[in-house]
Amino acid sequence: MKTLAKEHMSITANRDPGSGNWSIAPGNQGSWSQPFVNQGVFLSSTYFDLAGMSQKEKTLFFKGAIVQDVLNPSVVAQVPGDSLGLVDLMTTRPLTDTEVFNFLVNGNLAGSLNSGITFNETVYGRIRQYVVDLDTQAWGSMVLVSDNQLGSMNPTASDRIYSYRLISVAGQLAQTTIYGARHVLTAEVREEPEYQYLMRLMRSYELQQSHDED
Repeated sequence: MKTLAKEHMSITANRDPGSGNWSIAPGNQGSWSQPFVNQGVFLSSTYFDLAGMSQKEKTLFFKGAIVQDVLNPSVVAQVPGDSLGLVDLMTTRPLTDTEVFNFLVNGNLAGSLNSGITFNETVYGRIRQYVVDLDTQAWGSMVLVSDNQLGSMNPTASDRIYSYRLISVAGQLAQTTIYGARHVLTAEVREEPEYQYLMRLMRSYELQQSHDED
């Protein structure tokens, strides 16, 4: 059994009270970017490198997937109704910024509009919603109101598992800090019959050719 882990750094984001534009606070960039200029959407991406496994013609059979994190997002100058959506996502193919953003609302459901990723390509996904409410607005911390999970945990012969963390902020708050997180996969590595492995390898290769800009 193998345990694989990738970390996403914390981020502090500021909202300009005049223009309403969002920006990443200095010193917090790390792997974070703003896919949509001035909007309250922030994305961190990395990947698990499985090249050594594929060179040995092994298949990865997932046994578990979790997201380890520290605290709920903290906020400054918040009012009731301020909200934040948070996506943690691990996939067998690379996604565009827009596809990761669409996952926040559409997930990987086949009937959803703009659903850019399938059930089989989603190793694990978690979508959470946080709000500032009347009872807790003085805390300086958001409250979790929704926590949903999606994914197939299908085995893969891919060289990579792609790891994404996306934040979407809405409201009048002046600042928010989202603390770091760790994506963890546990898996068993074993050989498959040659025909099954070659078919899985071909499918993994096809998926990785789309949108992989590395």
